[in-house]
Amino acid sequence: MARRPRRRRFSPARLLLRLALTAGGLWAAGFLVYLADVFTAAPPNPVPPADGIVVLTGGDDRIGAALSLLAAHEAPLLLISGAGRGTYLGDFTRDGSAAATEYANAITLGHRAATTHANGAETAAWARAHHMRSLIIVTADYHMPRALVEIHRALPEVRLIAYPVRPPAMRAGPSGPTLRLLAGEYSKYLVVRAGLGRLFSASENGDY
Repeated sequence: MARRPRRRRFSPARLLLRLALTAGGLWAAGFLVYLADVFTAAPPNPVPPADGIVVLTGGDDRIGAALSLLAAHEAPLLLISGAGRGTYLGDFTRDGSAAATEYANAITLGHRAATTHANGAETAAWARAHHMRSLIIVTADYHMPRALVEIHRALPEVRLIAYPVRPPAMRAGPSGPTLRLLAGEYSKYLVVRAGLGRLFSASENGDY
């Protein structure tokens, strides 16, 4: 008489391992797509007309790019979101940018945002105060996906035009520190996509 195969007992540990492996595989696959998007991101050319420009602080190149857009009359007004309390325009234009001097009246410093989630709220308040329908968003290429999600949720009625800026550290291609930064940013992006952006501490800087 043939022996019946012995049934495996249910193992919570084995189930958790399988779930962890599946989640890890999905995370890795999504991370590869995210990397491809980041390293192929480029500013639009030409830049579509817009009612305003918003730059999220966190790198000098971002401010320079936003000021260049303002000087090129791509939009009439500029918000520097996440400037921090006690700062002024000269803190972001120590090189004596001509655009900052000539267009100072068109530039608003946002002092309230300390997180990307707060950048969204600050941007929404400014855009609605000026009755804007379209915005050029300037931030680092790796930060752009999460920034767009946060701003769109705070301002769903406004068209957002991504203007990604590549940080100097990423221009030489991926490295160990860069990949760790990108992995952390991708994980934060997933948290934000899940609607949990408020979980990030207000003590974090503009990229968080």
